Amino acid sequence: MALNAKEIRGFTPEGRRDKLEELKRELMHERGVAAMGGSPPSPGKIRQIRMSIAKLLTVMREEGEK
Repeated sequence: MALNAKEIRGFTPEGRRDKLEELKRELMHERGVAAMGGSPPSPGKIRQIRMSIAKLLTVMREEGEK
């Protein structure tokens, strides 16, 4: 599910904002599961989500979006 910059640039500005909100909700859920003592299904999932959010924000800043 990791996004690459080429895929992100193909999204519309509205699509990028929607994807960003979706990833933030997913990250919050995964952190909640980890905080409650449960182990996530994939140990690297939190890192992967954080990296995807960072890539989205980078492209959004390059394109001049808010």
